[in-house]
Amino acid sequence: MAENSHVLYAREPTLGIPEFRRVLVESGLGEVRPVDDEARLKAMLEGANLIVTARLEMASLDMAPLEMEAKPLIGVARCLTDFSWVCYISDLAVSAKAQGLGIGKGLMDEVARQLGPSVAISLVSMPDAVGFYERIGMKRMPDAFWISRKR
Repeated sequence: MAENSHVLYAREPTLGIPEFRRVLVESGLGEVRPVDDEARLKAMLEGANLIVTARLEMASLDMAPLEMEAKPLIGVARCLTDFSWVCYISDLAVSAKAQGLGIGKGLMDEVARQLGPSVAISLVSMPDAVGFYERIGMKRMPDAFWISRKR
């Protein structure tokens, strides 16, 4: 990440498939998501009713105006919620180059801010991410259940 940069978190309901795919791949989630199935990625984005993004805003005096407008996507939280009782985070992906910098926690904080204090947040963690969720204060739930997809 650039030295003179900061992260912009925002609700982004029109996130495009190419950027979404790129962050899934860069995060490592591309190994377990249908990144080669554009129709399915499109359905995943259209089915989410809360998409929060993390974009890198670079502040440099020598950047051209077009480059200043380009804010690369470095993280995304794709969520399903009723905005009243519960929110399920179906994807929390941070580009490998930005992992360990607080971007995932920032996305979770922005999701919580967007939802307000009366909405619970749930997710199913990848095994290697369990420690991250515990470190940011999420509680493990022993009574969760799952029916696997067929494809």
